[in-house]
Amino acid sequence: MSTPPLHPATLAVRAGEDDYRPHAALAVPIEFGIAHGYPDMDSWEQVARGEAAGPLYARNTAHPTSLALEAKLAALEGAAAAVSFGSGMAAISSTLLALLQPGARVVAGKDTYGGSHYLFQHTLPQWGVQVTLCDTTDAAAFEAALAGGCELLYLESPTNPMLKVQDIRRLAAAGHAAGAVVVIDNTFATPVNQNPLALGADLVLHSATKFLGGHADAMGGVVCGSRELTERIRHYREIHGACLDPMSAFLILRGIKTLALRMRQHNDNALALAQWLQQHPAVTQVNYPGLPQHPQHAIAREQMQGFGGVLSFELAGGDAAVRRLLSRCQLLLRAATLGTVDTLLGVPSTTSHVECSAEERVALGIPAGLVRCSVGIEDIRDIIADLQQALAE
Repeated sequence: MSTPPLHPATLAVRAGEDDYRPHAALAVPIEFGIAHGYPDMDSWEQVARGEAAGPLYARNTAHPTSLALEAKLAALEGAAAAVSFGSGMAAISSTLLALLQPGARVVAGKDTYGGSHYLFQHTLPQWGVQVTLCDTTDAAAFEAALAGGCELLYLESPTNPMLKVQDIRRLAAAGHAAGAVVVIDNTFATPVNQNPLALGADLVLHSATKFLGGHADAMGGVVCGSRELTERIRHYREIHGACLDPMSAFLILRGIKTLALRMRQHNDNALALAQWLQQHPAVTQVNYPGLPQHPQHAIAREQMQGFGGVLSFELAGGDAAVRRLLSRCQLLLRAATLGTVDTLLGVPSTTSHVECSAEERVALGIPAGLVRCSVGIEDIRDIIADLQQALAE
C-alpha cells in the first residue's frame, strides 16, 4: 500500500529528521563536531569522493544538524536537495556567483531586496556580468529582455518592501525559453504559502532568519532545487566557506516545526491589519497582496495559498509622520528584521534598502512615508489598538 503524500504542516514537523535523530530522540541533536573519523582509507575515500553518504568535514559536507535542516526544506519545497548557508545573503550571493561567469547575462526586477539589488548594480558588473533590470510587474518587459538570451532569471515575489507580486509561471516559462536558470527569493511567502518549483522555478531561496526560524534568534539561508544545481552551489560554499553553524541550524529546525501554525496567524493578522489601515485617514496607500485592490491580487490568488505576514503602508505626512508614528508605538517594536512572532515596524532606510542611498530609494519608487510592518502572532486587537493610538492626532 502506497503512503499518501504528507501535507505542509506535517512536513514542517517531521520531514528530514529521521536519519539525524539517534536513539529515537524527538529532537535533532546539535552536532558540534566539525570532523568525523573513518575506520579505514577505503570508506573514508568513498565519502570524500562523494561515492558514499556521510559527514566528512563541516565545510565540505555540513554537520548533521544542517543536513537535517536541508532535508526538511527540500521536502517542504518539493525539491530534490537543498544547501544551507550562514545567512540569506550568503545563499543569494553564493547562488549567483556559483552559476554565473564573466560575460553572462542576468535579468531581474527593479524591486528586489536591497542586498540583492546591490549585487545586481555593483558586484556582478564588477565581475563582467551584464544585468538587465525590468519593471518588476511587467511580464512583457521581462519577456522582451529575455528574448536576447539569458543565463539567469532572478525573481522575488512578493517583493520587499512594496509587496509586488510576479507571475512566476509565466516568467519561468519565458526564462526557460531563453535558456536561463530561474531563481526566486521565496522568503516573504514561505513554502507554506507558495511553492515556486511547482510553478516552474529551478531554485528557491530563503532567508531562514525570517519566517522559517521565526523567533529572531538564529541567522541562516537555504537554497532548494535540483541535485545538479544545488551540488554546484554546495561546492561553491565548500570553497568560499559561508557555512551554517550547528546551533543556528538547530534553532531554525525547531522554529520550522511551528511554521504552518505561525503562518496561519501571520496571514490572518496581516490581512485584518491591512483592511483596517485602508480605512485610516492618515494612510494613503496599503501594499498587501491579499487585498482585492492590490494590482496583482489575481496573480497572488492563483499562485499563493496565503498572502503572508508582511505589508507596507504609506503615511500622508511623509518622513515626519513616520518618525512620529514609530516614536509613539508602545507594543509594536522597531527592528531591522521581519518574520518573527513579534509585530515589527521598520523603514527602508534602516531595513530592506539600507544598502541604497536616498537617491537610489527614490529611483526605485520607495516613498519617504513608507512603513514596513511584519505582522506578528499577537492578538490582532492589540496590534490595531497600538497603531490607532500612535496615529491619533
